[in-house]
Amino acid sequence: MIRYRSKLKLSVTRLIDIIFPELPGFVWSVHQASSYQLLLELPSPEAVSTCHLTHLINVLSKASRGKYGREKAIQLRGLAANSIGSSNRSLIFELQQTIRLVQSVQAEINTLDQQIKLVVDELNTPLMTIPGIGYTIAAIILAEIGDINNFSSPAKLLAFAGMEPSTYQSGKYNASKTPMVKRGSTYLRWAIMQAARLVSMRDPTFATYMAKKRSEGKHFNVAQSHVGKKLIRVIYSLLKNNTAFVPQM
Repeated sequence: MIRYRSKLKLSVTRLIDIIFPELPGFVWSVHQASSYQLLLELPSPEAVSTCHLTHLINVLSKASRGKYGREKAIQLRGLAANSIGSSNRSLIFELQQTIRLVQSVQAEINTLDQQIKLVVDELNTPLMTIPGIGYTIAAIILAEIGDINNFSSPAKLLAFAGMEPSTYQSGKYNASKTPMVKRGSTYLRWAIMQAARLVSMRDPTFATYMAKKRSEGKHFNVAQSHVGKKLIRVIYSLLKNNTAFVPQM
């Protein structure tokens, strides 16, 4: 759903660049709710420039919840009057339709988020005690792992996530630097890597570990993968023993 929303937003951006290219510089974001409300009612420079000032002020004020008033309305109408954009009817219709689709998909995402939160709360998982791990990340990790008792060791869970290092050996030579094998659950690996980034920002121990790996000259992504491996071992212990995360001082 999020990928689909992202594609729709790219389409909105493309259409605005054709229809009203000056608008992105006028608003904080063309994808904020107020911008969408404005474009649904006044979707082209022509519609804005010919709109009665009082009505434009009301539209802007309502869309921005009072943030924009008369001065902004006058600025916007000036931009619209001198716009190099297109007032092609089919493009305008496509823009409005795409905005409505974005809003519809967002509503479904919000509903899904609510359901995910309900399920995770019911499970009362210790993963939620780890700083930086929210409902969505916790839900993905739990869904992919399933029963933690299916894994006899942290190494098995690491392998399932495809985060164990690959091995290269030729004769007596053993490679000392090898990438992750990236087998196993793609979703679990993605969730762990996202969680690693957030946890290393919220927890002092993980932050120190991240800094240590970076000080060793490791690329950010490599250092993050090391944090991810450490995090998997912590997750294994918490789920196996059903205990809360305790920050190490």
